This record gives sequence, C-alpha cells and structure tokens, in this order.
Amino acid sequence: MKLSAKGDYALRALMDLATHYNDRLVQTHEMAMNHGIPEKFLEQILRDLKNARIVTAKSGTNGGYTLSRPPDKITFGEVIRLMDGPLAPIGCVSLMYYNRCPEEPVCKFQMVMKRVRDAIADIIDNTTLADVTGDNAPVRHHEECLYYI
Repeated sequence: MKLSAKGDYALRALMDLATHYNDRLVQTHEMAMNHGIPEKFLEQILRDLKNARIVTAKSGTNGGYTLSRPPDKITFGEVIRLMDGPLAPIGCVSLMYYNRCPEEPVCKFQMVMKRVRDAIADIIDNTTLADVTGDNAPVRHHEECLYYI
C-alpha cells in the first residue's frame, strides 16, 4: 500500500475538521493554506468525502465543512480505501478487489502478503481521527515524517 497525495491530503483536511468538530465550520481555502494543498484539488477531495458521507458542507458566506460523524467514528482505513482503493500489496490477497493470479496454486509468498495486508488493515482500521487529533495524540514535527519506509 502506498498513500497517494489524494489520500494524504484527505487525511490532513479531515484532521483539521476533527480539530474544529462541534466548534466551527472550516473553509476550503483555510485547509488548503494550512497544509499547502492546491485548493482545486482539495475541492475534489472534499466532494468525494461529502459523497461518502464523511463530511457535510454548508454553502454561503459563513459556510464550510464539518465532519458528519464524531472524530472517533471515522477511521483512517475508511478514508484511505475511499481515496486510494485496496490495501493489499497484490491482487490475489485483496478482500475487496480480489484478482486471481496464475501463480496462486504454487505461490510461495502469498501468505506473507496476506500478513502485510492484515497488519496494515489492523492499524488503520483501529486508528481514528480522534486518536491523532485529541489531547493525548502524539505530536510529531514535520521533519520526523517518514515518507519512504
């Protein structure tokens, strides 16, 4: 699994919304400016999130976005699958997008790839927006982010 820019930006925008949940609406240009996201691209992402009922929008002068559910009810897994599709590193171990492989009957590493899929799913399906935006969330500085592991 590789997190795309779309998935990354979606999570960053949602963390902004989680921070202001039950406080105020957040406007697109504010989220774009806070995270260096191209505003037109963010608008597309927010439209996808709205269609998936993860966010709600209010138009007008005092409009903006908010989460449609509490931050502890929105998982990273839900968002990443919406933005980037399957988590499985290869198609023959995907639960939602299974793709039969001709090597499957004799494959020596399929079980390893299933374990990779399961480990990723376990982490992101059990991590909510509240986990990373709450008072007890770990604080990381930008230079500590690991883009390539």
